[in-house]
Amino acid sequence: MVGVVLVAAIAHLPGFIRTEVLNPDEAFLATQAQVLNDGGHLYQDVVDRKPPIVPYLYAATFRLTGSDGLFGVRVLALVAHITTALLLAAIARRRWGDRAALGAAMLYLVASAGLVVEDSQAANFEVFMLPLMCAAMLLADRERGGASGVAAAAATLAKQVAATTMLPLAYLAWRRQRLAGLIRLTAAFVLPITLVALLFGWGDFFFWVFTGTGSYLDASGSWSVVLGRGASGTGVFLAANLGALLLVLNAWRRRRDDLDLWLWLAAALVGAAAGFRFFGHYFLQVAPPFTLLAAGTLATSTRVERVRTALLGAASIAVFLVLTLSMHPNVLPRYDRIAHAVAARSHTGDRIFVWGQLPQIYWAANRRPATRFLTAGFLTGFGGGRSAQHVGQQYAVEGAWDDFRTDLARHPPTVIVDASAGTSFAIERFPAFAAYLDTAYTRAQQVDGVVLYVRR
Repeated sequence: MVGVVLVAAIAHLPGFIRTEVLNPDEAFLATQAQVLNDGGHLYQDVVDRKPPIVPYLYAATFRLTGSDGLFGVRVLALVAHITTALLLAAIARRRWGDRAALGAAMLYLVASAGLVVEDSQAANFEVFMLPLMCAAMLLADRERGGASGVAAAAATLAKQVAATTMLPLAYLAWRRQRLAGLIRLTAAFVLPITLVALLFGWGDFFFWVFTGTGSYLDASGSWSVVLGRGASGTGVFLAANLGALLLVLNAWRRRRDDLDLWLWLAAALVGAAAGFRFFGHYFLQVAPPFTLLAAGTLATSTRVERVRTALLGAASIAVFLVLTLSMHPNVLPRYDRIAHAVAARSHTGDRIFVWGQLPQIYWAANRRPATRFLTAGFLTGFGGGRSAQHVGQQYAVEGAWDDFRTDLARHPPTVIVDASAGTSFAIERFPAFAAYLDTAYTRAQQVDGVVLYVRR
């Protein structure tokens, strides 16, 4: 265990050295946590197409530490990675012995670090989903179907794509207890999600977590972008995990014995591909079954194969450590000067609105959002991993513009930040908001490519 903790700490060291927000998800979650800690309600005062566990985990961490900084949640992310590695070790030990257990844990840590900085070091949804998902598989392996279903439900309440893990869980339940096992697993999975839906409001919960994600999943008009991102994301994952890949290729010979793991891998690939956006952190879902299959081969490997795997894993961690310490996140423009300018033109308690994809401004300026929509994507259809073809008011989330107008009337922003210059969602393409801005606001300042407006 000491070795696992040490390797995990080294692999994720950049997340503690770099204190800035590393990707929009962290910024979004941090801002959601601030709203929740100020008495706001998820899916009403602040919205996202995600389940509730991770926003509330951020909020609880901020309260516990007394700080809205990201150090606390990154400590939790490190604990989640260590927990995932140890759960995989437990599964591997039960199947193949101690050598495979150590291999599974270490190969997972290599995979968790083998991504660019915004994907490997951030406290993302997937990081907190994985230990729950692996716990579900461990419990199923130990023939505890009810507990396995509850763990799978908890993972799904961290991020929806964890529900794909029900495929290998259902196989294990059917293999051991047939229909009775399937019924027990399904009931244990559905009940917690139903209770959470009732707690948050049935309509709001299911709309934002499940039924309202149709436009997000639609890749029409963007297939060339999708194919390019899919190829590059897969290439990075396989290159970073070359040692494990060579072992997984040999694991195909044991496919009958490890059918549940192959089903888990297939389900994880479906989860990573859901929405066809292929962000790097989506591939974290693939890491647990991938490294387990590799560990099974490692159990009977030669000394040369073990040394090769160790060297390739160490090289991967070293390369990505250098990259994550030296590179600025590709998806994140610099925001410090903008946040300082916003803070200078407003007071604590004032509300602001950012028209763009910069939720980090709310968090960095310590100003609350004037609307429930932290990015313009909900209002315009814009999203990462897509072309500009389906951007416009007609592609907004259903009912979003009515809610947007209500929010602006209730909390007129003191400052509006226009971060849309040169984008497909430039304000002039949305006449209703352009007219509101022209009527009630005055251009005050331009900072690092964005324009600040203040109320007249």
